[in-house]
Amino acid sequence: MQDKYYAGAYWGPRQETALECARRAELFFHMLARCDPTFTQWYGAGRGFPRELPGWPVCPEMKELETLFLKGRNRTDVGREVIEDLGFRQFVWNSKKEATKLHLSCGKYSPCGGPNLCLLYPPKQGAVRERLLRAPVLTEVLTCMATAWDPDFAMASSSEMVDLMEEGEFEVRVGWLTYLSRRLGTLPPLPAPVRIEPVGTLGWLLVLSPEPMTAGNPEHVALTARVRELLDRAGLIERPQPEPASE
Repeated sequence: MQDKYYAGAYWGPRQETALECARRAELFFHMLARCDPTFTQWYGAGRGFPRELPGWPVCPEMKELETLFLKGRNRTDVGREVIEDLGFRQFVWNSKKEATKLHLSCGKYSPCGGPNLCLLYPPKQGAVRERLLRAPVLTEVLTCMATAWDPDFAMASSSEMVDLMEEGEFEVRVGWLTYLSRRLGTLPPLPAPVRIEPVGTLGWLLVLSPEPMTAGNPEHVALTARVRELLDRAGLIERPQPEPASE
């Protein structure tokens, strides 16, 4: 069975308006469109969209994205009241079959309910999947996420590898490719063949291998574990647990 890969960026509580999130999303979508031809048009849910399309076309411009985020506000089950501190969330995709899917959650400043995030899920099979699961492409994808969303960390990996490596809920995830914000601390020396690339002045991108790393390969597991250990010793893995809301 093949590993299930994804790319994700994560950051802690950050109070932002729908317009501020839309400004980041506009930059993200425009940068992402340069990573692969299938990333130029996205679609969202809604009633009455043309049957030949995967959904309602998403216009990646700031005002339209602000409206989209406002539609994705979290609400209470009873009364459907807006929960301001849980921010905004949206799901979009780019085709009917073999779709890449995006999950965006931003503007959240509650210590509860998980982090803000940007997740990209490649297709489960097909030529597009094979094209996306290459280190140069995922390097560009993570650079887009880091530049637009300014996360604490981001990574591209398989779910299976994450399950092997992750030791706690509140920690930086280390994967095939890993982005670390300079906010986290100082990067230690890392063993070959790890390649370190700066992402502007924001942080560093670590590429552990030019080829996809799998949880079924002992050498891949050992290298990922070693990198995680060195980052942990440097204080870059553990993240502070969210403080409970004061009454």
